[in-house]
Amino acid sequence: MAKYSEEFKWSVVQEYLEGSLGMKLVSKKYGLSDHSIVRRWVRAYKAFGRKGLAVKKKKTIYSVQFKVDVLHFMKQTGASYQETAIQFKLNNPSVIANWNSKFLKEGIEGLQEKAKGRPSMSKKTKTTSIKKEKEMSREEQLERENELLRLEVAYLKKLKAFRENPDTFLEKHKQ
Repeated sequence: MAKYSEEFKWSVVQEYLEGSLGMKLVSKKYGLSDHSIVRRWVRAYKAFGRKGLAVKKKKTIYSVQFKVDVLHFMKQTGASYQETAIQFKLNNPSVIANWNSKFLKEGIEGLQEKAKGRPSMSKKTKTTSIKKEKEMSREEQLERENELLRLEVAYLKKLKAFRENPDTFLEKHKQ
């Protein structure tokens, strides 16, 4: 949920545009932490009208190419986040700031949408092992079982030898 409602933003912008108070005094009057918030709302209102103050209810997903174009424009022109947002009809300049920081940290991969949350449990691992066993012929299955039994016998022999005389067993295997 947004921190400030559209009506609240509208009343702050109206108060400023009436001209009786400056940005700092309006921000103090309404208990805002910084006067730059008022400046951002006023610019958004002047650029987009009342829709510029609206809280988006649905997350818009932008393509990687669009994000790169926005950042390229900002770098080439030296425009601020707010000016760039107005140019590309975005009402939230902090989105561009997030894109910029991700681009600087991770490169173009940072601008791609990532799946959120924990990946779903897949049952592929269980089904593939069963399928492999079924694909083997009866003879191959018996050979596999025979090999596993040979390994088990060899392991048990070594374990027995170790239990009977651990010192000689360790000396033999150190060499």
